[in-house]
Amino acid sequence: MNLLASQALTWPVIIPLAAAALCALAWHRPAIQRGISLLALALMLAASILLLVQVEQNGTQMIAFGGWPVPFGIVFVADRLGAAMALITAILAFSIIVFGFADIRRRQEHAGFHPLYLGMIAAVAGAFLTGDVFNLYVWFEIMLITAMGLLAIDRTRAQLDGTIKYAVLNLLGTLLFLLAVGILYGATGTLNMADLGLVLADAEPSAALGLVAALFLVAFGIKAGYFPLFFWLPASYHTASIVVSAIFAGLITKVGVYASFRVFTLLFSVEDGGVREVVAVMAAGTMLFGVFGAAVQWDIRRILSFHIVSQIGYMMLGLALATPAAMAGAVFYIVHHIIVKANLFLAAGAIYRASGTYDLRRAGGLMASHPLLALLFAVPALSLAGIPPLSGFWAKFMVIDAAFAAEAHWLAGIGLVVGLLTVFSMSKIWVEAFWKAPPVQRKKPRRVPVLMLLPMAGLGLLTLVIGFSPEPFVVYAEAAAAALLDPSSYIDAVLGTALSPESGDAS
Repeated sequence: MNLLASQALTWPVIIPLAAAALCALAWHRPAIQRGISLLALALMLAASILLLVQVEQNGTQMIAFGGWPVPFGIVFVADRLGAAMALITAILAFSIIVFGFADIRRRQEHAGFHPLYLGMIAAVAGAFLTGDVFNLYVWFEIMLITAMGLLAIDRTRAQLDGTIKYAVLNLLGTLLFLLAVGILYGATGTLNMADLGLVLADAEPSAALGLVAALFLVAFGIKAGYFPLFFWLPASYHTASIVVSAIFAGLITKVGVYASFRVFTLLFSVEDGGVREVVAVMAAGTMLFGVFGAAVQWDIRRILSFHIVSQIGYMMLGLALATPAAMAGAVFYIVHHIIVKANLFLAAGAIYRASGTYDLRRAGGLMASHPLLALLFAVPALSLAGIPPLSGFWAKFMVIDAAFAAEAHWLAGIGLVVGLLTVFSMSKIWVEAFWKAPPVQRKKPRRVPVLMLLPMAGLGLLTLVIGFSPEPFVVYAEAAAAALLDPSSYIDAVLGTALSPESGDAS
C-alpha cells in the first residue's frame, strides 16, 4: 500500500497543520499565504474523500503512532461518522476560504488570519479523528486558542468583548473536560476510547464515573451551545468577521455535539443514571430558547446565531432517544446543518456587501437589485426552515418521526413548533432584506463579488443534491448510527488489529 493511502487518516490533520506553519513563515506575504491556504484546503478535501472511500470499502480505519502498542500510544480512528465529519470539514473550509478572498482585509492577513484559520481547521479535523480522550482535550485546546485569535483579529471593542465572553465559558468547559479526563484515568487506568468502551462496559456504577459523565455533558454542552449553557454563543459570534462567523457556525459547535455522541455511545449510555431525561430536557430547552431568541432580533448575524442554538436541540433530541432511527436522523441533521448554517452566514456577508448593513430595519430592495443573491439565500433559508423537499425537511422529518415512534410526543411537538417559528425567522429576513422597498434609494446597486457568490452556489447545490436525492445520505446516516449504537466494530478496529505506521499498513 502506498504512502498516500496508508496514511489517509493523518492527511486531513497534517495538511492544514503544515500549511499553518508555512503561512506563519510567510507572515508578511499575504499573497503567498492565500495560495498556501487554497492549495492546502484543496488537498485536504481530496485526502478526506480518500479517507471516506477507504472507510466505505474496508470498514473502520485505525492508525497508531510512534510504535507504541494500543491502548498506550496515540491513535487516530475513522468510522463512518468520523470520516463524514472530516470530509464536511474540508468542504466547508475550502468554500469559506474562497469566499474570504473577497472579504478578508489585508490587515486581518497581517494579523495572522491564515495560520489561525488553518490551525483551527486542523484542530477540528483532529477532534473528529482522534481515538483517545486526552488528545480530544488537546484538540479542543488548540481549537479554543485559534478561535479566540480569529474572534479578536480586528481588535475592536465589540470583538474584544465578544472574545472575553467566548473565552470565559469555553475555558470553564475546558477545565471541566480536563477534570473529567483526570478522574476517568484514575478510575480506569486508560484513556483510549476503544479500551474505555471495554473497561466501562464491565465496570460497576460508581460516584466517580457518574461525576465523569456529568462533567463531560457540561463541558461538551458549553462547547456545543446546549441549554442552559449557550449564552456565550449569540453574545460573541456576531462580533467576528463574517468569514470567521461562518466557519464557527458550521463547525465549532458540531465538535461539541460530535464529542457528546462519541462519549455517550462508546463510553457511557444515555440509558444509565437518568442521562436520557437530562439530555431530553436540555434538547427541549435548546430548541425553544434558541428559536425564541432569534424571533426578537433584527441583526441578521444574531438571528442566525440564535438559530444555531435551536438547531443543536434537534441533534440532542436524537441523542436523548438513542434509537437507531433517532441517531440516524441526528447524524443526517448534523451534516445538513453544517452546510446550510455556514451558507446562511455567507449570505449574511453578501447581504451586508449589497446593502451596507446587517440591520434588517435599514436593508431592503435586494430582490430587485440582486436577484441571484436572493436565490442563493432562499435555498439554505428554506432548507433551514424545513421546507420540502430540501435537506432540512428530511432532517427534521427523520428526527421528529423517530420521536413519535419512541412515544416521546412532547419532544416531537416541540420540534414541530420550533420548525414553524424557524419559518417565521427566515421569512423575516426575506421580507426585510429582499422584498420590502429599500429605506434609501441608491443610484447604483452595490456589487457582490463573484468570489462570494461561487461558494454560496456550491453549498446551495450540495443542499439541493441532499434534498432531492436523500436516499444515499439516509442510508449512510443509518449505517453511521448503527455503528455508534453498536461500537464493537470500532473497538475491534482499534484493539483487534492494531498496526503502527512503521509497518506500512493500517487496519
